[in-house]
Amino acid sequence: MQQRFAKAKPMGFALGISLMCSSVWAVVQTTPYISIYGKPLYSAQSIMPYANPNAPKGGILSTSSNGTFDNLNSMNGKGRYAEGVNYLFDTLMDSSLDEPNVMYPLLAEKVTYDPEHANYIIFHLNPKARFSNGTPVTAEDVKFSFDTFQTKANLGLQMYLSDLAKTEVLSKYDVKMTFKSKNNTEMPLILAQMAIYSKADWAKKDFGKVTMQPILGSGPYLIERIDAGRSITYKRNPNYWAKDLPVNRGRYNFDRLKYVYYRSLEVAFEGFKTGQFTLQEEMSARNWVTNYDFPAVKAGMIVKYNAKVEKPKDLQSFVMNTRRAPFNDIHFRQALTYAYDFEWQNKAYFYGQYQRLQSYFSGSELAATGKPSAKELEILKPYLAKLSPLQAQGVLANWKYSASDGGGFNRNNLLIAHRILQNAGYRYQNGLLLDRHGKPIRIEFMIHQDNLQRTLMPYVRNLKKLGISVNIRVVDVPQYLERTRKNDFDMITLRMPMSITPGNEQQQLWGSKAADEVGNYNFAGIKNPAIDAMIEKIIQSKNRDHVVLYSRVLDRLLRAGFYQIPTYGKDGSWFAYWNMYKQPTIKPKLSTGIDYWWSDPVQAAKVGQYLKKN
Repeated sequence: MQQRFAKAKPMGFALGISLMCSSVWAVVQTTPYISIYGKPLYSAQSIMPYANPNAPKGGILSTSSNGTFDNLNSMNGKGRYAEGVNYLFDTLMDSSLDEPNVMYPLLAEKVTYDPEHANYIIFHLNPKARFSNGTPVTAEDVKFSFDTFQTKANLGLQMYLSDLAKTEVLSKYDVKMTFKSKNNTEMPLILAQMAIYSKADWAKKDFGKVTMQPILGSGPYLIERIDAGRSITYKRNPNYWAKDLPVNRGRYNFDRLKYVYYRSLEVAFEGFKTGQFTLQEEMSARNWVTNYDFPAVKAGMIVKYNAKVEKPKDLQSFVMNTRRAPFNDIHFRQALTYAYDFEWQNKAYFYGQYQRLQSYFSGSELAATGKPSAKELEILKPYLAKLSPLQAQGVLANWKYSASDGGGFNRNNLLIAHRILQNAGYRYQNGLLLDRHGKPIRIEFMIHQDNLQRTLMPYVRNLKKLGISVNIRVVDVPQYLERTRKNDFDMITLRMPMSITPGNEQQQLWGSKAADEVGNYNFAGIKNPAIDAMIEKIIQSKNRDHVVLYSRVLDRLLRAGFYQIPTYGKDGSWFAYWNMYKQPTIKPKLSTGIDYWWSDPVQAAKVGQYLKKN
């Protein structure tokens, strides 16, 4: 979902001046932005450079989603929430789409904090901020939202906010948040990006239950229509209180947003071809290369667009559940990594459109390359003796995942995998791989999309060549979500967005605490003190250079632990859309910026005429 997701003196302190604290000077400042690592670029501008102030309002943008939905509350972790609910709610501040770790005013018009020693922040709300029913957004609503998220939200969100000690109302429009740690530079950004709910709206509702009852928000859109489980449509709020703020000028131009649900990606594609929805993010290389030759494309009614952004590629991988044997053995996981044949699959299935992911942060400055630098080595040295010998060897290597000749047999890598398994104490009997207790190894690969079987089968065949019995189990979406929440699986496929500004969320992805929490995102069950330490160093980083440095070390530790098998990614995000949309000339660096697109009424009319005739 697109997220829209110095200790204070008792009283009488002067905002924006220096305070003496613990024998050092703490620079408490009040600013109309949050910027962790320097001065923001656009604080004095009335509109973002990637927006068109003259973009017309009107039209509809519709897209598809897979499966179904049964919940309008995306924060409680129950059921499956509806796509687009983020547009119902404003956050305290809004992220720059060009600058990492920079946020500009939204519900809060300014903040007071010490960026060098962040252990609290005060949000000063805009008195003009309103919920969609016209009632003001107050500090009480902010306190209610965070108190509720910390006690009743899904465990992943609770962990994300775990460093928040308390939220205090200072006045009607001023709210103070104090942190547990002495310095958490990322915490102001985390708090600023959370949706704010209305305290009054929830007075007679149960936050912990699945609900299809509309929730009061202060965002740019309202729910117009719900076709239960099939589609949801939002309408632009003409009275949106924040439409003229700098982050919103030229934004939210569509009168309606619609999400249409399909059980099958193939059926969804057929729906796009006939105009059932108008914007398709294409995930299939086969479709991208071979299937955009239908009449609407030839007639110029469909546009293909490869959106490239300067952030990590999504982490697409096979995840091994290290809580279970034999996946708790790093040598077994290493052998399974050698069994993956990307080169043949890319040639046979993906038309050469993908690249092998060599990093958990592929395509960004956060990715570790070559051998560790002197600075990386200095950070790694205290932890090397505590790592398994195989992991220690891997973090020091010029890392590159094994490649095949693309012939489809993967012979050399399977021989390496066979040797790894035998050296680790596994043995063979009648062609079956036996564990150290003499039991045949059987694993289950759980998926919820039947079409994934095609791309999984080559890997499964290679595992069977290693004597491993593999069952692919296809389950429905609710069962898949429930079993992954409870870590009830052997292996799964995963596609996970990775951040250009890593921080607290890394604890949820790789942290030891998250490994034991139901509903969190450390699906592999990673428990590694060195990884925990690197995550903490990222969170506590004083500047962007340190974030990059510690992220690269984290990358090395994750790869060398063989917790997941990164598979493939592409050089951008593939979109196809009916030829009625326009974009600003200047594109944002860190996002596709679809919120700033608009509908061209002339082109929309042509598309409408075409669909009527065809």
